[in-house]
Amino acid sequence: MRVLAKAVQAAVKQRTGQQRHFWGWLNAVFNKVDYDRIKTAGPDRAASEWLLRCGAKVRFLGLERWQGDYNALPVGPPGRFKIQAVDATDSCIMYRGFDHLEGLQHLEEIKLRKCVYVEDTCLERLGSLENLQRGLFMLEVVSCGNVTDRGLLALHQLRNLEYLFLSDLPGVKDKHGTVERLKTALPSLDIHVDLD
Repeated sequence: MRVLAKAVQAAVKQRTGQQRHFWGWLNAVFNKVDYDRIKTAGPDRAASEWLLRCGAKVRFLGLERWQGDYNALPVGPPGRFKIQAVDATDSCIMYRGFDHLEGLQHLEEIKLRKCVYVEDTCLERLGSLENLQRGLFMLEVVSCGNVTDRGLLALHQLRNLEYLFLSDLPGVKDKHGTVERLKTALPSLDIHVDLD
């Protein structure tokens, strides 16, 4: 009986591993950047498609409601709708898709909540994008277990960032030191921290 139980447990474990591998592969496909699509549809439309495919929501400039339905994306000529805010809560966005953010000239707000694939390289990419260095004013990083002090420190390049909310980041080890370094680099930044 014990042998049978162990065999069943091994089979379940193997199947679970295969399912995780499948979802990881599928999420990587969703995050693939199609540079031809960016040229054809414009950066905002291509980024909207990427974000909604991955389960995030966007808010367009001049509109109040969040857009979360891929099939209901507004249509119009390229460049008509500009992304102003991104809510990536529970989405599968990952580093390989962050090139979609490069051409967004009106993006002011990003919420990264419970994003299992968001890691230091994602925050480093955010900090390296010139359009976000100028235009990003609000950022939330909450319950992203792969983010460490290194990723948070890369945010110092977002020189116009006005509000930063950090919570439930178990990978951040030097909470006080990291926050102090960010405050030194960005004196006008309003940081709210709940990392304990």
